[in-house]
Parts: sequence; structure tokens; C-alpha cells
Amino acid sequence: MDVRQWVLFLPQTPAVPSSLRVSVWRRMQQLGAVALQNGVWVLPRMGSIERTLQKVLTDLEAQGGGGFLLTAQVLQPEQEERMIERFRSEREQDYTEFLDRCERFLGEVEKETKAQKFTFAELQENEEDWHKLKVWLRKIHARDFFGGPQREAASEALLRCQQVLKDYTTQVYRQQGYDPPADLDVGEETPLER
Repeated sequence: MDVRQWVLFLPQTPAVPSSLRVSVWRRMQQLGAVALQNGVWVLPRMGSIERTLQKVLTDLEAQGGGGFLLTAQVLQPEQEERMIERFRSEREQDYTEFLDRCERFLGEVEKETKAQKFTFAELQENEEDWHKLKVWLRKIHARDFFGGPQREAASEALLRCQQVLKDYTTQVYRQQGYDPPADLDVGEETPLER
């Protein structure tokens, strides 16, 4: 069995301003870190994560804080599995929220289609919403270190949203008296990129 390495981040923030603690918390959330205990964050050991954490530490020190970056390994496999499950559980929450947003997006496009709201203004709004979904899913995938159970469902939902948006785009062009572009580009890159 390969020994998995972990990075522990123990930030130390001054009492004031509290915004510094909040900033560290947000950065850890963006990275996909799990809080082991108060003030102790853990991530799988990867070069990119270590570089990012070093930058967070440098920024923290520049603002009067400090901290430690440590590497570690878990000695008992069952403890490590519990820790990995915490990572999966947090990603599960992300994917659940993402899937809910996809359903809302699909509902909105369906509502506009039924109401015959085929305007370029509505199209632009829908394109922006779809783009936000695409960026959001990339961020979730980037911090899904252990393959959350809804990863594929979220990718498929984004593809479904993309197809519905393409169909809506075609309708908008036709209703406005234009031929839809032959190379209709509604974010052609695949959301399954990892």
C-alpha cells in the first residue's frame, strides 16, 4: 500500500482584524481543505497545494500573522479513510448545491421558452448564468481530490444545461429573424476536463 502524504496548515491570526481569519477560512474553502480541529487544516500533499499554502502563509505573515506548514502521514488506515470521507462529504455538499442550481437554470430557460421570451437580452442573461455554472463546476472539480459520488452527475447536468441553452439560442435567432450561426458556440469545451 502506498503511503499517502498530507499537508497540515496551522495558521495563526492576530485577534484583530477578524477579517484576516475570515480571509484564511475562505482560502482554505477554495482549496478544498478540511478543518481537522480549530485552526488545523489538512489537504493531500501536492506541489500546487504546497505552493498555494506557502503563498497564503506569506500573505498572512505580511499582515501580522504567522503559522506552520507541515507534512504528515496517517498511521492507521481507518483514520485516513475517515478523513478522506470528510473530503468526499464536503464535495457532496458542493455537488448537491450545484445540481440544484442546474435545475433552476433549466427551469428558467423552460419558463422563458413557454412564455416565448426569445430576446437577445434573455439569451445574454442565460449565457452568463451558464458560464457561471461552468466556472463553478471547474472549481468544484479542482478541489474534489477523492472523486465525490456526484461528480459525473454534475458534469452530465452541465452538459444538459449546455444543450438546452443551445436549443434556446437557436430559437432566439429564429424568432429574431436570423439564421442561427452554423458554428454556434455555447462553451464548446467539455466540462469533464479535469
